Amino acid sequence: MRGIMEQAQQKRIVLGITGGIAAYKAAELARLLVKQGIYVQVAMTEAATHFITPATLQALTGHPVLIDQWQDDKGMAHIQSSRIADAIVIAPATADFIAKLANGLADDLLSTLCLARDCPLLVAPAMNKQMWANAATQRNAQQLLADGVVLLGPVSGVQACGEEGMGRMLEAEQLAQDIVATLQPKYLAGRSVLITAGPTYEAIDAVRGITNRSSGKMGYAIAQAAREMGAQVTLVSGPSAVARPHGVLVVDVTSAAEMFDAVKQYVADADIFIGVAAVADYRVAQPSEQKIKKSDAKLTLELIPNPDILAYVAALPDAPFCVGFAAESENLHEYAEQKRRAKKVPLLAANLAQQAIGADDNELVLFDDAGEYRLPRADKLTLARALLRHAAMLYQKGNEQ
Repeated sequence: MRGIMEQAQQKRIVLGITGGIAAYKAAELARLLVKQGIYVQVAMTEAATHFITPATLQALTGHPVLIDQWQDDKGMAHIQSSRIADAIVIAPATADFIAKLANGLADDLLSTLCLARDCPLLVAPAMNKQMWANAATQRNAQQLLADGVVLLGPVSGVQACGEEGMGRMLEAEQLAQDIVATLQPKYLAGRSVLITAGPTYEAIDAVRGITNRSSGKMGYAIAQAAREMGAQVTLVSGPSAVARPHGVLVVDVTSAAEMFDAVKQYVADADIFIGVAAVADYRVAQPSEQKIKKSDAKLTLELIPNPDILAYVAALPDAPFCVGFAAESENLHEYAEQKRRAKKVPLLAANLAQQAIGADDNELVLFDDAGEYRLPRADKLTLARALLRHAAMLYQKGNEQ
């Protein structure tokens, strides 16, 4: 299928930085956004330059930083920048700048740019806890919400002044996730997606168990990508050290039986089910409640099959659209297509386990009724977005028939 890995036209944002101590976080935010393939144009207030230099931001983005609205030939930097932007992000946004936005003031480049925009405006407040709690600031924040501005934060935490409370700016990584989510096409808006991820752990005794090397990274990336596309996401996760995606309901489980119970609890509300978890095929028939003591004698364990969660969901009378995963060590194409047909799922993603488990990147082959499509090696979030675009297309076609 032509273009399955093609991203939409490169997104462009204006990153506005105002004069607060949290301005130092804007450097990392700019770096993370550029890493996601976003064109970042920085615009700073004069006060912001006292906290972080324009040279730093220019080096990170590769573009000159806007400070003075008269620095271009025609004095129209505010119009030009706002017209080509997919979004304007103010991070940090001081109490003073929030007041300007709420009241439509435009006395410098950045505030003028915001007033002249024809794109979404996202604001990340950052200030002392008492400034945030002040009635005037709260009125201004409510006015921004009423005007359709998106507020990202703030959160409670230790502040530069040494006090602790509400007003701290979100960390750069969280802001980058939220910004990218805003820019993604909402292919799954209004849909509920249920995902399994990570390994399962099957107890042998009180301290030992059977598990596998799955990290959960692919499943968590798919959960993040589904949220970006507007879905309500429930992630049923085995033991994993991966950071939890923001805005996703995470249900922690340990064994395959616990994962199966959780899936049965949530599947009735799911429009799409994606089984990414590396579920153990077998469990110990009679695990010991106490540690089995070592001896010179042989130890024999009786293993019994675990439930096949994907097959169960696919066979439900009113089954959601099902996406399966297959991790093979050989004969990838043959075994993956056999699995897809045996479990009667419309889409299956397959990879070689030795190239994917624990890695930050991967490559996938997608199998559906029309054939197979290769997703070349990329980071797992990029693959997750491509997979979900394909799944959303098939889901929509199925609903139209």
